[in-house]
Order: sequence, then C-alpha cells, then structure tokens
Amino acid sequence: MRTHAAIAAVLTAGTLTALTALSAQGAEYSSALKVRGIQYDVPGPDSNKCSSGNTREEYLTVKNYSSTTTVNLKGYVVTDAAGNRFTFPANHYLQPGDYVKLRGGNGTDSDAKNVVYRDNCNFMWNNDKDTIYLYKPSGTRADVHSYTKSKNDRDGNGYITYH
Repeated sequence: MRTHAAIAAVLTAGTLTALTALSAQGAEYSSALKVRGIQYDVPGPDSNKCSSGNTREEYLTVKNYSSTTTVNLKGYVVTDAAGNRFTFPANHYLQPGDYVKLRGGNGTDSDAKNVVYRDNCNFMWNNDKDTIYLYKPSGTRADVHSYTKSKNDRDGNGYITYH
C-alpha cells in the first residue's frame, strides 16, 4: 500500500507541475493585446531625419482581440531583438476590437486617430529580420513574432500581418 501511495503522490505532484507549466505557457499568450502587423520596411530609402525623414511611416499595429474588455496600454512594452524598447507612457484605451499604430518619429498621440508616436526618429525594426516582443505592464509576455524579409514578406511591400 505504501508503494501505491508513494507512486500516487509522485504522479500527483508531477501532474500538478505539468499543469502549472502549461498554465504559465498559456498565460504568456493569453493577453487580449496582440501584434496585428508591422510596417518594418518603409517605401523608399530610409531617412531618420526628424524634419524630413520617413521614420513615421514605420509602424507596429497592436490590436485588442477581446470581444468584451477594454485594455489600457499604459505600461505595455514593445521591444525588438536588439533591445530597443518603447513603453507606452500614458493612458491609451483600446476598446474591444480596436487597434493602435505605434509609429516612429514625432507626433501627437491620439486615441481618436488610433496612433501613438515613439518620439524617436531612429528606425526600430530591421529591414531584413527582427523579433517583436510585446510585454504586459506586469512584465509577462503578451505576444512575440519573428520575421525575415525573404520568408514572411511574400509580396515585398515591407508589411507583414499576424493574427
């Protein structure tokens, strides 16, 4: 009997450990917010001059895929493979099904126009390949996508759609 009880205890502990690991993996991507798409390579030659460049044409679209919950972007973090990062600094509410474009360059953030600017005229996304990370304010990962121009951008327009 002791052997059966010991085996049952080990199996129960192992099952709980496996369920906890699955829950953690599932929770990692359970966010309502996900990367919808990225304009990683803007049309024309890249120019990061704040006054006349085209950094504003580079953008990441983040969408609220929830059908019932409004999400505040404040504190969400977007990073790339090299560690470049942007933290949404202010309240910006996404209603269910709504989206925001995180643009490079300078501009006026607007809930009505669904746009937030990085206030940085340097390009964030590489034109050949990169990885996009979206983190919740708690630090847990909400979404991640890697791309390569040759593999993921079949029409060559510099834009890739996810989800």
